[in-house]
Parts: sequence; structure tokens; C-alpha cells
Amino acid sequence: DRGGELDGYDGALDFLGVNYYARRVVRAGGGPLRADRIDPEGEHTAIGWEVHPPSFRKLLVRLHRDYAPRHMYVTENGAAYDDEVKSDRVDDPARVAFLARHFDAAAEAIGEGVPLRGYFIWTLMDNFEWAHGTSKRFGIIHTDYATQRRRIKASGEWYRRLIAAHRGARATAAAK
Repeated sequence: DRGGELDGYDGALDFLGVNYYARRVVRAGGGPLRADRIDPEGEHTAIGWEVHPPSFRKLLVRLHRDYAPRHMYVTENGAAYDDEVKSDRVDDPARVAFLARHFDAAAEAIGEGVPLRGYFIWTLMDNFEWAHGTSKRFGIIHTDYATQRRRIKASGEWYRRLIAAHRGARATAAAK
């Protein structure tokens, strides 16, 4: 017995959180699900996941259309690449490109009416990944696992500039 637990509930979701890393392409097959996974040619992360931002936009638009949440949040999105420390820096242009293209796809979805209110990059710092241990690095801050020293990667600097530019644009618009 729910004892009125749903009284006043109008059926709309307060928010919907979306974790997105890569699309999955399948074709009819003979397995138990009658589908076989296809790995499309093209750009992939170090973990082997395809990079395809248009699918991210399509997913956000479809989830909004199908479930009509009041708000949506990207609760995880990021990419693992084989980062190297050189001259005390970590340049990760592939991660910057991945994030920029996915942020652009999210902006396109907003333009199509998706009520996206937040976007959380996976992850702030390189960490232990359940399926891969410390061998795959997703962070925008490099972690030296032997010393625990942290270094902001080029992607972290890019993200800082993106946030500053966005805040500046909003502050300027609000001042008018």
C-alpha cells in the first residue's frame, strides 16, 4: 500500500539524468537478442568507443520528446585517451576536441527545445575505473598514481576558459 504516495503527482519527471559515452550500432543477428554489435570505422577513444556527437544530440532530443522531463542533466560524458606527461604538461587535444564537439551537440539540442540545465564531465581527475583500473584516463586533471600529484591537463585549461567565457557572456547580457 502506497498510502497516497503519488497524490498530486502529475506524471512529469522533475529531471532526467543522462550518461552518454558512445552510440551502439547493431544489425540483425543470430544471438539470443537477435542482434550483433557493429563497430563503425572512424574516430575512437583509447578505450575503443566510437566518437559520434550527432548521436548524443539525437539522444537528448529523443529523451526529451519521449519523456518530457522538466529539466535534463548530462550526468556523465567524457573520453579516455592515452595521456602522457611531457615537460610537466599533459596536452590532450583529442579530449578537448571530444568535449568541444559534444558541448556543441548539447547546444544544438538546447536549440531544439531540450531543457538541458547541467553537463558534468567524466571526470574531474583521473581515477580508478571499475572495468579498467587505472589504465584508462578520463580526467581533465592528470593524477600521478605513484605520488598522487595532480596536473591540470590542456583539456582542464580549455574547460576553465569555456566556463569563464560563458559566465562573462551571461554577466554581460544580464548587465544590459
